[in-house]
Amino acid sequence: MDVFIENSQPALEEFITLRSKVGWGETPKKLAQIALENSLFHVVARDKNRLVGMARIVGDGALFFYIQDLVVDPDYQCNGIGNLLMQNIESYISNAALKGATIGLLSALGKEAFYSRFGYIKRSGSALGLGMCKFI
Repeated sequence: MDVFIENSQPALEEFITLRSKVGWGETPKKLAQIALENSLFHVVARDKNRLVGMARIVGDGALFFYIQDLVVDPDYQCNGIGNLLMQNIESYISNAALKGATIGLLSALGKEAFYSRFGYIKRSGSALGLGMCKFI
């Protein structure tokens, strides 16, 4: 395994394939293309030319940044690739997000400990409210 990390946008087809491979369903090409083009930041992991991991940041680039599509190919999981992707995400955030900005994410169930290593906290039913989402 010869994995390297680069700050680049994945190709449309490989983005769709990797999302599907981890069980996130089939993403329509038009939606995937718009999503990729409107992201603030991309980072990918490749084994030679094969996409084996990716992450991106979406948001307004000022007050709100949202970590999206942090995913590692199941055949490559547990090899530190997710950690490398998050290090690149955190590097981008440290330069782009100013005091007062909010960094959000929606963790997959059971993956919360991974994100807590980077300083992210679970939101409970306290005064902060619950993290919520709506799927269309």
